[in-house]
Amino acid sequence: MGGDVWALGDAYEAYVGRWSVRVADRFLEWLAVPARRRWLDVGCGTGALTARISALADPARLAGVDPSAGFLTSARSRVPPGRASFCAADARALPFADHTFDAVVSGLALNFVPDPGRAAAELTRLAAPGGVVAAYVWDYAGGMAMLRYFWDAAATLDPPAADRDEGRRFPLCHPGPLTDLWTAAGLRAVTVREIEIATVFAGFADFWRPFLGGQGPAPGYVASLTEDHRTALRDLLRARLPSGPDGTIPLTARAWAVTGTAPA
Repeated sequence: MGGDVWALGDAYEAYVGRWSVRVADRFLEWLAVPARRRWLDVGCGTGALTARISALADPARLAGVDPSAGFLTSARSRVPPGRASFCAADARALPFADHTFDAVVSGLALNFVPDPGRAAAELTRLAAPGGVVAAYVWDYAGGMAMLRYFWDAAATLDPPAADRDEGRRFPLCHPGPLTDLWTAAGLRAVTVREIEIATVFAGFADFWRPFLGGQGPAPGYVASLTEDHRTALRDLLRARLPSGPDGTIPLTARAWAVTGTAPA
């Protein structure tokens, strides 16, 4: 989805994937879809949301799609055998018949799709009349503290790095644009809410090490730096990050979630 590197499940989990389950649980609680419904998870990634649907929603059918073969391998390992099917697919052209699912969802993925409007139309096409179409994305501009600290430090040392900041690159990740996207797709009763979770890092190494994994815009930027520049960025982050009495780094992460009802 886009030009960012998303392929290795383990690296993604260490970076931001480890926080995904908490957001997924809150998202599903908010949707409150009844049991024994048909679900599709679009841009399922490493399977955090798919696995929580399997565990919490008692689906009659559950499918996950993602363009990354590596992510799909991770997703399959997270769901008990026989509980879900997975396939490689682009969110802009999904391989299912119209009105196939009662709940069509996407977690932390739509902003990476080159044409989110086309993706929203596809999600709507697949929803049964009266079905749920919902998604959530990180609030990169202000609510994703780990990335806010990272890009502010990166831009201090290298001003052009600000152009890589997801807060600038993904204008979709705000309540207004999400509402407009869902409304333009023909969905009814569109609602947006925030989901905020604690992201407590065990120490600076726990915070910094995932940025060395190469998965996503920020780790990709770190990989492009010289050793001296990388060390300077690391040291500036260490100086700026808050620290608790026990050495932990207490941060928060916010996602914006949107839901709507497919027209009859």
